Amino acid sequence: MTATVPVLTRWFTYMDSDDPDRVLGMIAEDFAMSVQFSKGGGQSAEFVGDRDGLVAYLAQREKSTLTHHIDVGAVSGEYELVVGRTTRAGAFEASFNATAQLNASGAVRRLLIARTPEVAFTP
Repeated sequence: MTATVPVLTRWFTYMDSDDPDRVLGMIAEDFAMSVQFSKGGGQSAEFVGDRDGLVAYLAQREKSTLTHHIDVGAVSGEYELVVGRTTRAGAFEASFNATAQLNASGAVRRLLIARTPEVAFTP
């Protein structure tokens, strides 16, 4: 069942914009993240850390080149989960899934994102 996932929807909207640093205003004081990023062909990197890790991740990203599409979302208590895809100029680039754990005020405490061009989930 697909559900509205307001926090991750806003997160990826910010990430797709000219000002992705706005996600820094969405994180909790005890924020921790891991982004598993595959370029395909066995080439991958992991970005980890707290706020400083997110700042470093944002600094190396291309701005306003990818569009995230959330195809399936679910909410379970303090968790939001999504499966989606990124496109570049309308063409498929990668599939991703993301899980966010939120605190009582709705800020992101934990974030786990995995991305690969090797597997395409078609809506």
